Amino acid sequence: MNTTDLHAWWTVAMLILFVGIWIWAWSKKRNKDFSEAAMLPFADEQIAQRSGEPVEAPHKEGERS
Repeated sequence: MNTTDLHAWWTVAMLILFVGIWIWAWSKKRNKDFSEAAMLPFADEQIAQRSGEPVEAPHKEGERS
């Protein structure tokens, strides 16, 4: 077995790993977890709205407060 064979087997192993992770990530069992994670950026706004506190908009670069 030379290095070319080793590289070929390594490529096949990484392809199988990639496909396995892709199938796991797109499985229906993971959909709920990813939907919750997708809403995380808005969690502060929802908490502030429930508590009645004003929500501050993020400052843009170069903008003064």
